[in-house]
Amino acid sequence: MSSRYLTLYKMIVLYMLKRCEVPLSKSQIYDFILEKEYTTFLTLQEVFAELVTSELIVEKTVANRTFLEITAEGEETLQYFANRINPSIRQQIDEYLTTNSLKLRNETAILGDYTKTGDNEYTAHLVAREGGKNIIDISMPVPTEEIALAICENWQKKNEDIYSYLVRELMG
Repeated sequence: MSSRYLTLYKMIVLYMLKRCEVPLSKSQIYDFILEKEYTTFLTLQEVFAELVTSELIVEKTVANRTFLEITAEGEETLQYFANRINPSIRQQIDEYLTTNSLKLRNETAILGDYTKTGDNEYTAHLVAREGGKNIIDISMPVPTEEIALAICENWQKKNEDIYSYLVRELMG
């Protein structure tokens, strides 16, 4: 793979992270870049690894999902090399982020996952984020995988009602 192309892919990732109002997950970036057929999954993995190693992005794991955030060094690098991104690609990124902003925000803000923590025990981990901070972070042990899965799925649908209920009940 030509270093010129790797640099372009790095700039695309940095541009996406800079332009989006919320941290993006690796899978969200994969979705855009692979859908546009800019490069392959393996090349993109290499791009992520190099960006992390060179400290242009940081990875943060929340509820078993890895989110990427651009660092100050990443922003500075983007300023120097953004002109390497074709204007039509920048426009496609901007359109993608605008069209999918609500979906991207919800995928980033409402997280539910579970892990096996022992014999006949699973832990459902539920997170609601706002402004880059967790406003709810609940870990709940349950006896079966089916219950853990149902809790995570319902968290996606009912998180606002649950948050409102908690606030009402705890306020008094």
